[in-house]
Amino acid sequence: MNEPRTSRRPSRRQALAAAGGLTLGAVGGIALAQASRSPSPTIIEASKRFAGKVVLVTGGTSGIGRAAVAAFARQGAAVAFCGRREALGREVEAQIRNAGGTARYIRADIREEDQVAAFVRTAVETFHGLDIALNNAGITIEKPLHEYSVAEWNDIVDTNLRGVFLAMKYQIPHMLERGGGTILVTSSSNEHRTSARRSVYTASKCGLIGLVRSAALDYAGQNIRINAIVPGTTDTALVRRVAGTENMPDALWDVAAAQWAHSNLPGIKRMARPEEIAEFAVAMAAPELTYMTGAALVADGGSGS
Repeated sequence: MNEPRTSRRPSRRQALAAAGGLTLGAVGGIALAQASRSPSPTIIEASKRFAGKVVLVTGGTSGIGRAAVAAFARQGAAVAFCGRREALGREVEAQIRNAGGTARYIRADIREEDQVAAFVRTAVETFHGLDIALNNAGITIEKPLHEYSVAEWNDIVDTNLRGVFLAMKYQIPHMLERGGGTILVTSSSNEHRTSARRSVYTASKCGLIGLVRSAALDYAGQNIRINAIVPGTTDTALVRRVAGTENMPDALWDVAAAQWAHSNLPGIKRMARPEEIAEFAVAMAAPELTYMTGAALVADGGSGS
């Protein structure tokens, strides 16, 4: 007499096949569905990648922001950018236009809500919409924690964290009206690998990661992608200012910076150039990356990510 066979739970593959009527193969270990659509070609000529798109950049007068304004404009976008230093803003605007790009500088202090609202509103009115935002403005002051004044704490946090909140608050309604968009936020590798004298800066940059991850969930169903870029140490005016070498001749700075990086930055053993981080941001804003949101991607030259 045959014993009854013990019932067994179907395997995951069997369950998937039964539930979806799938034909499962073993191409590279990936289950393939008969009904799957073939991906559409996504090759776009670089100079036209952002043609017809409107981009906003905060902190666009120097460093990573300035390089990003140029990179987006070079790839066809109309770029509105803000910063507090008018002379630098006009200089960047002129350079973009002289190179055949489209850009407008709008003075705004990211710490002031009315100025942020006016910046976004003016940009949208000028270029008739908003598709991409790079919220990049940031500052730092370095000292032991107990030596910070409350005013210094407020200045750093209001610029780096509250300023991004304000920018997103006024950018998102325009993206919702547009049917979607992309927001990028500049954090820092200090959020996962910090050092002494940077407690307030690090706190603000860690806060940005949390802001991005939660906000991404708020708008994932409305076609707005929100991600963070996490750059390593970048050779900008901010770094020179913190190092107290703003007035050092460039040739001497290059030597000192190279020596410091060789001793302090594993991996590539040099600081990033602003243009390298800007291109990283531009790549993250690419129209092909439709499934990436709530991410924090690192570009630190292998120095500790």
